[in-house]
Amino acid sequence: MDKSIHELHELGSQLFEEGKYSEAELILKNVVSTNPKYADVHNKLGVISHLKGDFKQAVEYFKKALEINPSYTEASLNLAIAYNDIGEFTKAQEVFSLAAQRAHPIPSAIDPFIAGKLANEHYKLGNIYYDFGMNDEAIEEYKKAIKLYPRLPDVLTKLGMALRNKGLVEDAIVHFTKAKEINPQYGPAWTQLGLSYYMKGLAGLAFEEWGKALKQNPDLKEAKTYLSLLKKEEK
Repeated sequence: MDKSIHELHELGSQLFEEGKYSEAELILKNVVSTNPKYADVHNKLGVISHLKGDFKQAVEYFKKALEINPSYTEASLNLAIAYNDIGEFTKAQEVFSLAAQRAHPIPSAIDPFIAGKLANEHYKLGNIYYDFGMNDEAIEEYKKAIKLYPRLPDVLTKLGMALRNKGLVEDAIVHFTKAKEINPQYGPAWTQLGLSYYMKGLAGLAFEEWGKALKQNPDLKEAKTYLSLLKKEEK
């Protein structure tokens, strides 16, 4: 029986994700009638009820999801929206505030998922500025991204490149080094670090970094090119 309920749960969830709500609803109701302890199923049924305009029923489903899992942030936010739609504005605000407190127990903290999404937007904007040669603006956006989500090797690498464009090679080296420490498999950080060493006249260190870059990623074309040029220059 447990296996059958698990399979129904999986099927119902899949149909829900595909937007086949009528089919999903029948299956998910079957699941909770047999085992009412699936918080995510109650939340999904609440979403379906909300989409159908049955806000009061949606409220009951979301409340049940939270009884099972009080830390279910998505259900809390859905409940707040449902309360708002039936005119229970005070309850909506209370639920919303409680959800925010649970998501960020530290006042200054940001939910990691939200932080990642915001950081990515700053990164994309920074890349646009970078492509137009607007290094100051690019640096500002990259720093905003890193402040939100510090462990992003691609952002740190692009920040280093923008800094180097302004002649701040030492600062660039710091960021390239940090990027490769966060993710040793991220070849561009090694490549750009080697290039920065070369620009400072440290050909030996450059050669070493590019060699390591190719070990991490044998298909890294930039590292191959730089190594080839350096070898020709030495000859």
